[in-house]
Amino acid sequence: MFGTMKRGVNAYANVGLETGIASASPLKLIIMLYDGALAALLGAKHNMAAGNIAAKGSAISKAITIIDNGLRASLDKSAGGEIADNLDALYDYMTRRLLEANLKNEVGMVEEVHRLLADLRGAWVAIDGKEGQPVPAAPSPMPKAATLVSA
Repeated sequence: MFGTMKRGVNAYANVGLETGIASASPLKLIIMLYDGALAALLGAKHNMAAGNIAAKGSAISKAITIIDNGLRASLDKSAGGEIADNLDALYDYMTRRLLEANLKNEVGMVEEVHRLLADLRGAWVAIDGKEGQPVPAAPSPMPKAATLVSA
């Protein structure tokens, strides 16, 4: 009985996610990728603490896939110039840190990548909030990730 109910809930959640993706702006899609990677890293930290090696590895692999095949693959280096090159290098660094964290079972490395992703997510949220508005002459400071998480 519960297995059937769980499958129904999962199917409903998948429909909601697919609908959200289909109707999302490119900025919202990037934010959704960050959210997915951040959630996977929280799962990795939880599974590290619980000693569940297989689930930890799966969660870290999911985060790496999102970073490499989602965030990194979406970079347009010809249009993005130096910013895109810097993001590419940062995503590469994050992937390498997560691979090392998985091998060494080092939660500190996972937390480091989580902080970096949270800061980048905050910048995209700030950009999304200003979509359609003129770009200010001076850049405003990046919002702190803790502020976004508590909102």
